[in-house]
Amino acid sequence: MAAAEERVVGAAPAGYTALAVKFGERQRSPHCLLVKEHQVREGAGTTHPPRRTLFVLNVPPYCSPDSLSRLFARCGHVQSVDLCEKPGPGEKKEKLTSKFFNRKPVTGFQVAYIVFRKPAAVQAAKALSREGPLLISTESHPVKTGISKWIANYAASVVDQEELKAEVDTYMQDYDKKIAEEEAKAAQEEGVPDEEGWVKVTRKGRKPGLPRTEAANLRVLAREKQKRARKELLNFYAWQHRETKREHIAQLRKKFEEDKQRIALMRAQRKFRPY
Repeated sequence: MAAAEERVVGAAPAGYTALAVKFGERQRSPHCLLVKEHQVREGAGTTHPPRRTLFVLNVPPYCSPDSLSRLFARCGHVQSVDLCEKPGPGEKKEKLTSKFFNRKPVTGFQVAYIVFRKPAAVQAAKALSREGPLLISTESHPVKTGISKWIANYAASVVDQEELKAEVDTYMQDYDKKIAEEEAKAAQEEGVPDEEGWVKVTRKGRKPGLPRTEAANLRVLAREKQKRARKELLNFYAWQHRETKREHIAQLRKKFEEDKQRIALMRAQRKFRPY
């Protein structure tokens, strides 16, 4: 078993160190995390400082930042753990405040950036490869895998309506407060010149704009269609010109025949009356 573990640990790509980990005492084959010191170009802005950041590949989707933090806490104080779908420049992420919205499910293996307080902790983390398989899931802090993980995900997908309503109400209150502050600020700045002497002028109607109904939308679409029809080029192509001439000649012939019939009728109705 030890020889097999050594072969697994030794199969790391160039520049990486393989750490054998287990997610349970009864797990026979360990899982390998590939780690190396995170390096960036000089002058590149990043939230993952060099010499204090450990870059980790092959992180399973059921491995949380807390479990990674507990795993590497033996090497030194862990300041932060960032999980990403793929390696990136390390831009600062927006903190998710919603429990129900803007949450993307994790479906595949990830990469992790583990930031330590001291640079020596990175070297200590790489030295863990000389030890046996590290245990991530413990009785005090279990990591759910397999069917237990699926059951937990399904239970988390069931939305609590009261909690959802409370979050939506809080969001709308914050939004209304933000709009009120913007309107108050705009009212204060109205008519006040800026640094260059320009005055911002806004147009306000007597009546606020009302949302369009379906009938109003249909009328607007009809007017736009009429405008486009008027702008279309007439007799632009040669065949259009020929068709227009042919239709005009046919109308003249029809009118000529109608005039002949009317004159013939008038002649038939005329009578000679000498007295």
